[in-house]
Amino acid sequence: MQKGTYLRNGPGLWHIGNYNFRHLFDGYATLVKLHFENGRLVAGHRQIESEAYKAAKKNKKLCFREFSEVPKPDNFLAYIGDLAKLFSGASLTDNANTGVVNLGDGRVVCLTETQKGSIIIDPETLDTLGKFQYSDSLGGLIHSAHPIVTDTEFLTLLPDLLKPGYLVVRMEPGSNERKVIGRVDCRGGPAPGWVHSFPVTEHYVIVPEMPLRYCAKNLLKAEPTPLYKFEWHPESKGFMHVMCKASGKIAASVEVPLYVTFHFINAYEEKDEEGRVTAVIADCCEHNADTTILEKLRLQNLQSFMGMDVLPDARVGRFIIPLDGSPYGKLEAALDPDEHGKGMDMCSINPKYLGKKYRYAYACGAQRPCAVPSEPFFVARPGATEEDDGVVISMISEKNGDGYALLLDGSTFEEIARAKFPYGLPYGLHGCWVPKK
Repeated sequence: MQKGTYLRNGPGLWHIGNYNFRHLFDGYATLVKLHFENGRLVAGHRQIESEAYKAAKKNKKLCFREFSEVPKPDNFLAYIGDLAKLFSGASLTDNANTGVVNLGDGRVVCLTETQKGSIIIDPETLDTLGKFQYSDSLGGLIHSAHPIVTDTEFLTLLPDLLKPGYLVVRMEPGSNERKVIGRVDCRGGPAPGWVHSFPVTEHYVIVPEMPLRYCAKNLLKAEPTPLYKFEWHPESKGFMHVMCKASGKIAASVEVPLYVTFHFINAYEEKDEEGRVTAVIADCCEHNADTTILEKLRLQNLQSFMGMDVLPDARVGRFIIPLDGSPYGKLEAALDPDEHGKGMDMCSINPKYLGKKYRYAYACGAQRPCAVPSEPFFVARPGATEEDDGVVISMISEKNGDGYALLLDGSTFEEIARAKFPYGLPYGLHGCWVPKK
């Protein structure tokens, strides 16, 4: 295995003073590292020092708007002031508790869905180094929590809540300036669909437009609604848009069956015998158009076990998007859930196959009561030529509160090693690999 550090980000602290948060996504970010070198593993963890976390720690109360939590105003004037801060973005959290990416220039950035929640960290010490400040004038308050990051570029989506649509933007290594590739106008309404993640191919960016849409009305409420900052609009339908990376032109915009997904796995181009691209295939972890997944991730649901699993099933959904001008695309089950497991999510692939036809994805799912694995992350063996030649890293949370790091062979799934942590760690979300220089 090559020398380097696996970093995993995710919510890890769900209480301030005597107040307990309600939702998994509210927790303050906890960064965990596993450093591999010379057959040894060194682990560590730290809280990300966001403004939201520091203010809560200092004041012993919530000070910024989290996923489901809103600060309690002292009086009516304070409530009006909070609304003004919401419209400016000042009251939105910078709690970067979702993902962590290794940019092409070596900077490591933790992310969430608010643009201000982009925070640079030191991958060795886990120190918080400061905000990642975008130097352009594109504005906006939110972006996709899962940008596409390679050695040569950074791609992300900026939802436009005023004129429903999405800007597709690119940023080069060493730069903080995002440049617009193109814009997709929403075909449904009344707001853009949630874009937690999106896929790309070699030549295209795929922009999903889910009927689970952002909702300004819900953002203004002091108490959470069942769908939090979103609203389900099945009448607005679901769409998939395909944009050319080079020109910014829309190559396809098709209606697809209703869907709910947090995470896209990968996408690739289907070609005919003459090498012409005829369709785009995009795979995701799809929740059978069931929006209750958000409510099921409340902490009281996750912390209880009543004899049956509370989480709805997810499947590997495959979008087939024709490029011949057809108005409709397809959404099919790419795998048989009874054979490969239900509730599949939190996928990773060999990054060399990003945007290309691929065979393997590494996912997790759990049927409680059991030990719960976090996102299985694939790291290729140096010099590997086969897609599955490498190791899979996951952190396991046990029923008794203990935990351990687990290394599996990427091709056989045989256990290579495990290392027990001296203390329990909370369940995390997404990670990245930082090779040793």
